Amino acid sequence: MIPEAGQSSYITEQVEGESESPSLTYGIDWKKGRITGYVDGLDALKQAVDKVLRTLRYEQLVYSSNYGTEWSLVLGQDRLLARTEIRRIVTEALLQDDRVEGVDQLEVSFNGENVSIDITVRSRYGDIQIRKELNANG
Repeated sequence: MIPEAGQSSYITEQVEGESESPSLTYGIDWKKGRITGYVDGLDALKQAVDKVLRTLRYEQLVYSSNYGTEWSLVLGQDRLLARTEIRRIVTEALLQDDRVEGVDQLEVSFNGENVSIDITVRSRYGDIQIRKELNANG
């Protein structure tokens, strides 16, 4: 199959029927700071969710302005406001990935200066349970 130029001058591939983008990517070992082979499917999505939640929006020029989260807008703010905004920020960030079908049971809790977020991410590969902890002072 030969790619042809699309309307926006990007090269696109003509495919009959519905096609699914591959999710195969490099595996990241966060503790060692190394690439460890490849991951695909649900494991690749788990890694993508973790990476989105670790990345500050607009901080890395390599990512589009739709990638990452805006923790600085809410951390250290009034807890009533922060709880609602954290839900919005996390949901908005995760739904940018077309493999994510929905974000459910997003619970935000505070313990002193720490914020804990528990999320169920629905995807085409299955559900993922995520727990993220942040310091409320940034």
